[in-house]
Amino acid sequence: MAIEGALQDVSLADICQLLGMGQKTGCLSLTDRSNFGYIYFENGRVVHASVLNRPDRLGEILVRNHVITRKDLSRAVEHQAVERGKRLGEILVEQDSIELEKLQHYIQLQIEEAVYNLFTWDRGSFHFDPDQRPDEEGMFLVDIPPEALLMEGARRVDEWSLVERKIPSFDVVFQLDKHPDDAEEEVELTRHQRKVLPFIDGVRTVTEIMNEAGLVEFDTGKALYGLIQAGFVSRAGERSTVQETGGDEALQQHLNLGVAFYRSGMMEDAAREFNAALAVDPEQARANFMLGLMAFRRGEFEEVLRHFSAMPDEIRTGYSVARNRAVALELLGRLDEALEALAQAEEARPDDPEVLLLKAIFFLKAHRPADAMEALRAYRTSPRLSEPSDVYYAYTVLVAAVSGDLDYAVQVGREGLREHPESGPLLVNTGAVLERQGELEAAEALYKRAVSVSPVPPQAHKNLGDQAYARGDMEGARVQYEKAVKLSPRMGDDIYLRLGSIAYKDNDQDVAVLLWRRALDLNPGNEAVRSNLEMLAEG
Repeated sequence: MAIEGALQDVSLADICQLLGMGQKTGCLSLTDRSNFGYIYFENGRVVHASVLNRPDRLGEILVRNHVITRKDLSRAVEHQAVERGKRLGEILVEQDSIELEKLQHYIQLQIEEAVYNLFTWDRGSFHFDPDQRPDEEGMFLVDIPPEALLMEGARRVDEWSLVERKIPSFDVVFQLDKHPDDAEEEVELTRHQRKVLPFIDGVRTVTEIMNEAGLVEFDTGKALYGLIQAGFVSRAGERSTVQETGGDEALQQHLNLGVAFYRSGMMEDAAREFNAALAVDPEQARANFMLGLMAFRRGEFEEVLRHFSAMPDEIRTGYSVARNRAVALELLGRLDEALEALAQAEEARPDDPEVLLLKAIFFLKAHRPADAMEALRAYRTSPRLSEPSDVYYAYTVLVAAVSGDLDYAVQVGREGLREHPESGPLLVNTGAVLERQGELEAAEALYKRAVSVSPVPPQAHKNLGDQAYARGDMEGARVQYEKAVKLSPRMGDDIYLRLGSIAYKDNDQDVAVLLWRRALDLNPGNEAVRSNLEMLAEG
């Protein structure tokens, strides 16, 4: 039998205690205005919980706590984009970035924090559906007795009532008035206070401090509260939603729901809410920005530009919008406009390493290698750069090779591979330069390393195929070419030309025709392919 009611009448603690004592199995759903949460029970014990409009920060928490590297997280996110339906934690375990036991520890921490957050809700409604179980594949479940959560939850609610007096909102910005290390008497800080201290700069909100420090809400708030009470930190201001929505509560609710759905992967629902916000205010910045990001994911770059252009001027020229707009323009082949947008991003955030790296990439694609090399040098010497990325090394190899300095290209490539030994693009680019220098075996060794990393760069298979083709190993070439086009079907007309030639030599003219027509579709100006097709037609 379903159970439902109002949180004003029955506290969540009482509901959980009732379900625990009754050894119930099912899903407890809670709603508080635009907030949604749920707790799954199995025989009275908590097995999963989540709050819809709280960001899923598992990956960031693992990075900030040095459990995985930023590279591990980026690789897992890329895999998640390809293997839809798989959860981030499952992919991290599969790629050996984290042990299952340690992952489960952090997932349990995340679930516990969701429950503690729900304990703070004192209004709204609840509904319990018996026998309903989590049905998502790859979802990690826990086994927590509700009594332990109830005791800790009650303690946190009591403590949080004090914290809230100093931190009424996570949109508040705090500034550092005096560093504890400069105090006349030695001050003993907690581990969490040491973590948040470097990020208190008068600019970051509490939410941003929390994300940077890799902590949860309660630990962040408690750490800041202690620093405030000790006189080291004071309030500098607040990022107000009134400025964003003009105080329109209905508009703000559409935005809140849209962001919540977006973070949960419910893109259709997110788009509906953001479009509803635009119906109220067509220039609404967040709605346009989020719809632009969603169009990015679909590869609809003209739509991206349409939404970004609809924003107010002062926001459209800001860093995030200008940077994303530049990338969309570059993907559309509008390089001059892309460089103009990137200049706006650089003006908003001078010496940003990522902007400098993008400039180098755009200059290279615009056939301006000297400007590209200058941008790469600026990136490498940027005071804000902690460690050069594998992308920097891969493009520096390319730019040096295009400029004719093959020795420098190999030198940079080998330096980069010491720091990033599993970078597919870097392996391929360095191998290509070695091949141009006549070091075929060394190049082949790098290509073979490249096809063993994840994700596999299609160009590595293509280059191995070219080497096999050059030495007359047609079967070896065919195998490598087919692997390349499986990974990247629109890789290039030359690969289909050679596959067609291999099929023709094997007396399979029908397959040869299909492959050559595919090459012609990709490049109608390929005269060699056209001649081959005309030859077969005449014969």
